[in-house]
Amino acid sequence: DGISSLSAGMLDQMSRVIFLSFEATLYAMVWNNYRVWDLSVESRFGWWACLLGYDLGYYFAHRVGHEVNIFWAAHQIHHSSEDYNLTTALRQSIFQKLGSFFYYMPLAFFIPPTHFLVHSQLNLLYQFWIHTEVFDRLGPLEWILNTPSHHRVHHGRNRYCIDKNYAGFLIIWDRIFGTFEAERSDDPVVYGLVHPLDSWNPLHAQMCHYRYMFWRFFEIEGLGNKFKMLINGPGWSPGQPRTGCIEDIPDIHHPQPKFDRTLPSPFLVYVVTHFLLNMWIYEKIILFSKTTILSSFSSYAGVGFITLGLTSFGMLFDHRPFAPAFELCRILLSLGLLWFWEGGTTVLDLPRVGVYAVTGLYVVSAYSALVLTVRQLSVHYSKKKVN
Repeated sequence: DGISSLSAGMLDQMSRVIFLSFEATLYAMVWNNYRVWDLSVESRFGWWACLLGYDLGYYFAHRVGHEVNIFWAAHQIHHSSEDYNLTTALRQSIFQKLGSFFYYMPLAFFIPPTHFLVHSQLNLLYQFWIHTEVFDRLGPLEWILNTPSHHRVHHGRNRYCIDKNYAGFLIIWDRIFGTFEAERSDDPVVYGLVHPLDSWNPLHAQMCHYRYMFWRFFEIEGLGNKFKMLINGPGWSPGQPRTGCIEDIPDIHHPQPKFDRTLPSPFLVYVVTHFLLNMWIYEKIILFSKTTILSSFSSYAGVGFITLGLTSFGMLFDHRPFAPAFELCRILLSLGLLWFWEGGTTVLDLPRVGVYAVTGLYVVSAYSALVLTVRQLSVHYSKKKVN
């Protein structure tokens, strides 16, 4: 689960290599051309106003991400973990920024970009630490701040947890707008989606609800209902309230079985080794992109390489029948990029001995994946003959 969360976080950060920071660019454009108030950078009022304004914008963006189906499709990956720890905070969507940035745009008419950028990062950093079960309740702070206890409720799939506690930094917004719910000691939180994902594949986690919506759109009758399916809650059906009926949510209670498919130790060592190698390559690409403008091909090649690896690891964890064959293709492509794509060695900045070491690892891995692929194909065709 931790590797799956880290993989989702890497995909989110890699998407910024392609999309860049359009939110900050748009904010700066509005401020430079349409601001109605010139606030000094030294103004204390500006900093406090931005703290409250950004957090209020986050509350509404987050709420819409839960209560509008097409935006839930992006946000649901963050709730797909059945564990709750600091890695869960990294389980982010590559598409969510596309639907949430305009909730902050009104600030651009009054608040300088410097304030906005600082508070966006502080707000994000604050939310990282509240993804934990280590802390219980924090006394009087529970009335004002979003705490680990409040956010545990938000990540729950018990009925009393659904669509509650949208706060980023200040829980006062939930108290004001009627979406607050306290954690119950007599009904421990069960984490995850109402309909569990049952997969460690990060690409599947990013895309699964979009696929569901696609088929649901053609399945549901009436043009009006099709449109409502997109803008109403994810649990909505024709004839129901906008966010659906709470009675349709499974009435579950702790404890609940978790999705768990273990790998034999050699396979686990293999996947973890290549995952760490992928993380190292990911770090190199991110650092390189900050100092050098990558060509379009290099950007897409780097993102594609990391995505391919993370998807392959997820398939292996899921025990997909043709995961070894997919992994073999990934290894061969990696060897090709390492030796025949000049950009690969430039970004990685490896000495010749390093190139040989990585090549050796890939060659051994390719042999292992080939053996597993042949074995898997033999099993598949043996079952086919029996049937």
